[in-house]
Amino acid sequence: MRDNVLADPLTLSSSPPAVFPFRTFNCKLSTIPMPTPIDQRKKPASVKIHVSTGAGVDITWSDGHASHYDFHYLREECPCATCNDEREKKLAFTSAGSASAAALPMFKPKPSAKSANAVGNYALQFTFTDGHATGIYSYDHLRTICPCPACAKTFRDPTAS
Repeated sequence: MRDNVLADPLTLSSSPPAVFPFRTFNCKLSTIPMPTPIDQRKKPASVKIHVSTGAGVDITWSDGHASHYDFHYLREECPCATCNDEREKKLAFTSAGSASAAALPMFKPKPSAKSANAVGNYALQFTFTDGHATGIYSYDHLRTICPCPACAKTFRDPTAS
């Protein structure tokens, strides 16, 4: 008797392979790694999140640049759709020259982070003391919003090349 040889994945015995009324295709599965940022300067070398002290986030980037983000600043720069819509409405309201735009804003305590989580190997997500938790801060976004003047010129100034 012949040994069972796995010549066809559907054939486990020495009997002839079954005939199916449909076509089969030989497909290969491959693993595609998560894409790296196009700009390697936007890849972090180290990330330190200081939730318990409320000091914010410190990131050292692959090009050696160090960025510090206060949690209040991160909350204001939240990239979620709701916050983006609010910023657009506020901008449209103030650019319309409304008289009530000059009114004093209501006092709100500065939000801090209650917790922080890594999102894969490409982003961070925070839960803030004001209850907001939907923003996913990609490292690309974080480098773009780095508060230092050099990054503002390099990553946010449309006239810079």
